[in-house]
Amino acid sequence: MADETSLPDTPRGDETVTSTPAAPTRTGPPTWIVAVVSGAFGLLYAYAVWNAIAYLALLAGGTRPLNGLGWGVMIFAAAFPIIVFALAFGVGYRRAWWELAIAYIAGLGVVAVFWLNVVAYTVTSSGSSLLA
Repeated sequence: MADETSLPDTPRGDETVTSTPAAPTRTGPPTWIVAVVSGAFGLLYAYAVWNAIAYLALLAGGTRPLNGLGWGVMIFAAAFPIIVFALAFGVGYRRAWWELAIAYIAGLGVVAVFWLNVVAYTVTSSGSSLLA
């Protein structure tokens, strides 16, 4: 007959086995690399925001002021780079640093296309719907 004391790891009638959960592990690059890449691309996105705000001020101070639609489009044009930056960060911050950079580059491409559409719309005759 086997002695029950020879099995120290098995719980007896009223004993419970508890285990501590392992600490979560981070699978992405180091935080400083994410910060450097995000900071560098953040400057480019900030330039897009600053450019949109300057263009808004230019249009608002013109001979024909902006109407409600014009204000909405131009404010969205200033907020759009911030939204795209947040989306690119959310997609890429747990990936390798170069994949994060690719997400930011793709986002800058989207911001550039949107900005060119806004500028093209405001300088053509169809942009008159933005003016009062």
